[in-house]
Amino acid sequence: MESQQFGGKRALITGGGTGLGLQIGLALRRAGASVAIASRSEEHLESGRQALESGEGPGTVATSVCDVRDHHAVRRTVKEVEAAIGPIDLLVNNAAGNFVRPAERLPEKAFSTVVDIVLNGTFNMSRAVGRSMIEGKREGVMLNVVATYAWTGGPGTVHSSCAKAGVLAMTRTLAVEWARHGIRVVAVAPGPFDSSGAADRLWPSRELEQKVRESIPLGRFATREEVADAAAWLLSDAAGYVTGECLTLDGGGWLGRGILGADEPIPTIRRRRR
Repeated sequence: MESQQFGGKRALITGGGTGLGLQIGLALRRAGASVAIASRSEEHLESGRQALESGEGPGTVATSVCDVRDHHAVRRTVKEVEAAIGPIDLLVNNAAGNFVRPAERLPEKAFSTVVDIVLNGTFNMSRAVGRSMIEGKREGVMLNVVATYAWTGGPGTVHSSCAKAGVLAMTRTLAVEWARHGIRVVAVAPGPFDSSGAADRLWPSRELEQKVRESIPLGRFATREEVADAAAWLLSDAAGYVTGECLTLDGGGWLGRGILGADEPIPTIRRRRR
């Protein structure tokens, strides 16, 4: 990625203090952007700020404590961030909540909490930043982080699947609605990638992790850097004609290995003569 590809750009990343959100922030700052990260956790914000400031890049770093479920807090965060680094050009909706739980054992409050963070939170932040862009007559890009089970479904993920499916629909709807304002809205759907936090919640044993890995045609997990670089491309001018699209980055995982598998040679079936 060119060192000044995002020179002069200003990005806000929710859930940006750790994991993928932080990795995207590092990639954008390395490419010249000023980066603000938002999180409910002051501890995560402080460690994220230190990581961003110690990384490469000339841009300013800012932080804001924010619960994306609270639209009043979201509006305050947008104002704080724009006062600190300037009008927002790039928004990454990365804040999420996820864990595996069978639907029959999922408490109603847990379902509503995940939907509130992922779906309502994404709308709250998109609307607040979108209003700022439209009122300021600025073009911009919004990137939503979803997951392939938004369209495939998957056992144990009914709460997150429903929320991510809603975000995918929101991505396409806002892409059409806000295109006239020069605002692109896109999404990225990572498959499994190396992350200790996700591993603890989604595949807590080595046996389960190996089973997940074997289900991926490319035979490995992504790295956070690979996912962050793909996200940065979607946010860049190089993807300037892409909107309403979701880039899947899962090594072919959602496609599966087919009924014959992918490791064995495909047999030749001789046709019977009639």
